[in-house]
Order: sequence, then structure tokens, then C-alpha cells
Amino acid sequence: MTAAIARRFEAARAVVADAARLAMSMRPPPGGPVGIQKSAQDWLTEADGAVEAFISQRMVTLFPEDGFQGEEGGMTRKGGLLWVVDPIDGTSNYARGRNRWCVSLGLLEDNKPVAGIVAAPALNETYTALIGHGAHLNGTKIQASPVKDTRSAMLEMGWSNRVPKDVFMDRIGAFLDLGAMPRSGGSGALALTDVACGRLDGYLEIVINLWDVAGALPILAEAGARVSPFLEEGGLEGGASILAVAPHIAEAVATASKMKLLP
Repeated sequence: MTAAIARRFEAARAVVADAARLAMSMRPPPGGPVGIQKSAQDWLTEADGAVEAFISQRMVTLFPEDGFQGEEGGMTRKGGLLWVVDPIDGTSNYARGRNRWCVSLGLLEDNKPVAGIVAAPALNETYTALIGHGAHLNGTKIQASPVKDTRSAMLEMGWSNRVPKDVFMDRIGAFLDLGAMPRSGGSGALALTDVACGRLDGYLEIVINLWDVAGALPILAEAGARVSPFLEEGGLEGGASILAVAPHIAEAVATASKMKLLP
């Protein structure tokens, strides 16, 4: 790991902390959703644009040669080092004043994840990872679940209006056939970090975007989770499927999910 990547990682941690405070200051009160509904269960709030713009401006000031891609603005700058941000992951939760949402920022070097920060300020939690230096939650090292029996497993599957109902029901049914307990929490990035720290034993999303997972991919890698080849199977260009799973049940869950895993 180069000094340049390490320096960027430390700077990004401070930027995300400030962005998380901005998001908290703009969070709607508990109640019905506040924002614009783009499609079924797909929300946009004022904070999404404000937080992304804040991070973009800070990063271009600090590292003007780096690329930048956000959920709201798309690819606004190109570079061998690429920052990818989801300003509010879990917007449907955020829009109702709930706690399960986060600010996610990942760094890719030549399309390979090298650093990630996922901050959930309403939960007082920040996940971080620098490739080769471990994954951490609030500074404490984390690792994927040691569960070896799928009948003890807790698995989450994200829902999207881009996924046919029969596909969703097939995969959930396969999880139930494994004896696993299904969950759905409304934030892909936090579901992935839950796998990294062992709160979940697996997470499947049939269609998800790079900005949803870029911050979590280094965290998963450093925590010892098994992950599907998301980037290699279209994740850099558009929506793709992802599976992240605890190592000892990885093959069984991958088979049930009809997914491949990286070695």
C-alpha cells in the first residue's frame, strides 16, 4: 500500500465524518417520508445532493487529480484513483427519520477497491478499511461471522423494483430451505458492513450499483468475508448482483443464491 493511498484514506475519514454531521443536521424528524419519490420505494432528499456536493468539493480541493463518481451526479471527474460516494445509502430510512442509513465513500485504484469508509452517524458507528491493514468498526478490528451451519445463519436480501417478484421469492425461499433467518434492513452498504462484522452471515442483492458497495468492498475483503465478482460482472458500468457471505457457509449460500464467489 503506497503512502499516497494511506494519505488519502486518512483525509477521507475526516471528510466523511464532516459529511455525516451535515447529513445528521438535515435528517427529517420521525414520521412519514420527506423527499421526492423517484419510483417505488426509491427516495431522494435534499441531503442526498448536499452531502454529495460537500464531499465532491472537499475531495477535488484535496486531490484534484483524482476521479469522482456519485450516485446523484454520476462520473464528474476521471482518474486512475477514483472516489465513489453514496451520500445517503438507505434514503428510504433517512427520509422517515430512522437510524439505519449511512454515508459511504470508497476509493478504487485502477478499478480495484483499496480503501473504504462507511459512516452511520445515527448509530454512532463508522466502518473503515485500508487494504492490507484490516477492517475496523469505531477503531476495533472486525471479522466475518464464524457460523458454520446455515440453520444458525441470519441472511439479508435487499429488495429493488428492478428485480422481478418471482426472482426475489425464489432466493428468499432458498434461504428458508437452508434453515436461515431472513432479514431486510433498507441499506445495502450497512448490510454489507454487517456481514463484515458478523452481525449478518450473508447479504444478497440482485441489482445494486457501484456507489452502494464501493465503500464496503475493502471492508469485506479485510474482514475475511467471501464476495461475488461484482466488479468483474458489470458493477463498474451499471447495476449488477452482489453476494457477501461468511466464509464457512459461503458455498452453500452461493449455491442457494445462484451466485459465483471470488476465490
